[in-house]
Amino acid sequence: MTPSAQKIFIFDTSVFIHDPHALKRFQDNHLVIPIAVIEELDKLKKENYTARETLRQIDHFCEQGDIHKGVPLPEGGTIRIDVRFKDSLSNRLSADDRIIETALKIRREAGEGHPVIIVSKDTSVRIKAEAQEVKAQDYRSDKTTLYHDFGKLLACDGDCKDSIESVRYLVEGDAITRVTGKDTRTPVARREKIYGLSFKNIEQECATDALLTDTVSVVALTGTAGAGKTLLALAAGLHLYEKKRFEQVIVARPIIPMGKDLGFLPGDVEEKLHPWMQPIFDNLEVLVYTPREEKDSRKVKYNNVKYLIDSGAVHIEPLTYIRGRSLPRRYIIIDEAQNLRPIDTLTIATRAGEGTKLIFTGDLTQIDSPYLDAESNGLAFLISRFINEPDFCYLHLSRSARSHLAERASELLKLR
Repeated sequence: MTPSAQKIFIFDTSVFIHDPHALKRFQDNHLVIPIAVIEELDKLKKENYTARETLRQIDHFCEQGDIHKGVPLPEGGTIRIDVRFKDSLSNRLSADDRIIETALKIRREAGEGHPVIIVSKDTSVRIKAEAQEVKAQDYRSDKTTLYHDFGKLLACDGDCKDSIESVRYLVEGDAITRVTGKDTRTPVARREKIYGLSFKNIEQECATDALLTDTVSVVALTGTAGAGKTLLALAAGLHLYEKKRFEQVIVARPIIPMGKDLGFLPGDVEEKLHPWMQPIFDNLEVLVYTPREEKDSRKVKYNNVKYLIDSGAVHIEPLTYIRGRSLPRRYIIIDEAQNLRPIDTLTIATRAGEGTKLIFTGDLTQIDSPYLDAESNGLAFLISRFINEPDFCYLHLSRSARSHLAERASELLKLR
């Protein structure tokens, strides 16, 4: 990029919490980190891995030269820390306002030749910046293409002619066929239930086949609340555990937005986990207390949720505990995966040891994190990167399996 075409990007803290490697994506331009961002990262570093990692990377740049004047980058840009608005009077402003004020001053100094742009994952920061005529944009480098159509069941053989290589399911009449790539077809033996759980629709039956199939090592299930994503994943996991295919079923879900460590919460580990993991316990209770006559006429070995936990059959833990571990021969369910950042998905996937199966479940329309959306969350990121892998299956469960009352309430009370 020619010097005259270079832009000046000013970063908000939210970008680094989302992706600690964000600076690498802009190295052909001039990068500015306001001192307010350094202060916010410093406050977050004890409880947030990405804050610590970002500070380490900035420290590396400090070693390369004068970070106040600007350090040259490999692709022709520069990086510097702007220390304006660090005095006590300026501290009366919010960090967001200090970042915007920094951008205003830099724009006046830069003139027309270098566009000044604030990069932020925070919608309110972008709105406030634009209101003051400062250009602002979302951090877009990890935005993904949505693959909703590839999660649907195939209705005819002609639908298999597309270009993706991952596992899909063809339903023709009463026959179900597992399709891998363009050529491999495997008839699926029909079943009515798994671990005593009866299927509500053909989508659940196909999802269960993917969960049970040895050649599928990564499964992504999306769908609305009540579609049965987590319940099916747990039922299949317990079935495979009883068959001694896996040493343990591990269930994890995001406990706090933006990747805070568990130690940030008060109480012991069990007290910290309980409110975040209650939906998992609820699903386990559904499986454990299914009426005995519906248990495939077999003896129920694990008769309560407490025994499942105490015996080690099921282990429930926060996602932050997975980092740094290697997990062989485990059946790992990551629930509410739409609330993960792409870096979280990477951390989880790289922990899988030999013989481990990964299941990600979530609803791409129900994202709780203020800095994620349907295209930038970790579940969408996983689907987009694995869509051409032959040991991956993505299914979207479009039909709710909730009670009649819940279905009617959902329809009648919907905000229009």
